[in-house]
Amino acid sequence: MAAAADASPRNAERRFYGLAALIAALLVFAGFARTWYLGKAFDAPELPGLVHLHGVVMTGWIVLFGVQASLVAARRVDLHRRLGMAGAFFAALVVVMGIATAIEGARRGISPGPPPLVFLAIPLGVILVFGALVAAAVANRRRPDWHKRLMLLATISMLTPAIARLPIEALHAGGIVAFFAITDLLAIACIAWDTARNRRLHPAFLRGAIFLVASQPAMLVLAQSAAWQPVARWLAG
Repeated sequence: MAAAADASPRNAERRFYGLAALIAALLVFAGFARTWYLGKAFDAPELPGLVHLHGVVMTGWIVLFGVQASLVAARRVDLHRRLGMAGAFFAALVVVMGIATAIEGARRGISPGPPPLVFLAIPLGVILVFGALVAAAVANRRRPDWHKRLMLLATISMLTPAIARLPIEALHAGGIVAFFAITDLLAIACIAWDTARNRRLHPAFLRGAIFLVASQPAMLVLAQSAAWQPVARWLAG
């Protein structure tokens, strides 16, 4: 009986991470359906090969996150760890492709509103925050309680571009600040569930969330700074 009672909370946590992975996948699909996943059905303009490759890599990360959550839920921690080593290299590829695509977008004049060279600080900042959180998770891979929470925050942090493309007029009226706010609300919801379940705020969530939230106004300030412009021009070539 005691063993069964102890297993129930663990099962609830495994289901939680699986649900988080599913929600992330649905948000990414909904955000990019009209421009990439179902682009032909929506008569979306043709995209460069780099953007298609970026889409494949980013989709791969979302799938990998879901697979890893499923392996833990199935109690295949051995496979989870083996795949995790490959996942670390894949995360590095996500960062490289994200940086390359952001710079290419600035060269092509792609921006949701601000001048492209100003806006460039935002996607670069988002992908670097993702990379930093994944690096912290990998560094804590022998501490599962830290590792899984940091990986969850890393995945949530990269949802902002998908959120920005959701066909919701009221959301777009709020601009970049609103997109960041929805990202933060997703993180807060996960942290609130975990805190209520464990009756304490885990330090991985506390530190990771502070880093995530603090990075967003920092990106906005950097984007508008005079110091950023020569850097952006150099990056965009």
